Amino acid sequence: MPAISSRKPYRVGRSRTGLGLFATKEIKKGTRIIEYFGRMLDCRIKEQDAIENKYLFELNGRWTIDGSVRRNIARYANHSCRPNAESDVQPRNRKVYIQAIKTIQPGEEITYDYGKDYFDSYLKPIGCKCTHCEKKRKLARAEAREALKKQKVRAAKRALKLNGHKTNGKALNGHAVSRGKAAAGRKRLPKKN
Repeated sequence: MPAISSRKPYRVGRSRTGLGLFATKEIKKGTRIIEYFGRMLDCRIKEQDAIENKYLFELNGRWTIDGSVRRNIARYANHSCRPNAESDVQPRNRKVYIQAIKTIQPGEEITYDYGKDYFDSYLKPIGCKCTHCEKKRKLARAEAREALKKQKVRAAKRALKLNGHKTNGKALNGHAVSRGKAAAGRKRLPKKN
């Protein structure tokens, strides 16, 4: 994806999981990219502690940032099990920043690990859609297909053995066997003299 000129090193764009945050220029490792901000919630206040949404960022046992406001562009950074950024939580200052943990190229999606609690509550029930997990699922599906093929071949060989056929590709009792399938039922043509 070509670099998009912008004063900011990021932009919101379409991602495989909906909207995402993408680099518009190279972001060096260790660079603070964006602040995650919103209304501060105090868990000691019953009404504030009862607020539930996917954009809550817990700073400590007392304070949580409600990042659901649209101006909070950092909320568009998606989760990844193999992220290129991380959250820099500063509870004393009541601030959270997203910073690069490796160099991020223009057009690359900016991702960070949302943490175990969020993962277990929101992502695990529907299946994590990050690139790393998608690759693992794709590999698992390919392995399952291969195992199913092998299972079918073994079942076909067992069926041939039960019918009195060898499965090593040699003819037996007048029937040719090739690639695990019997050529039974074919009529033999008489030899020409």
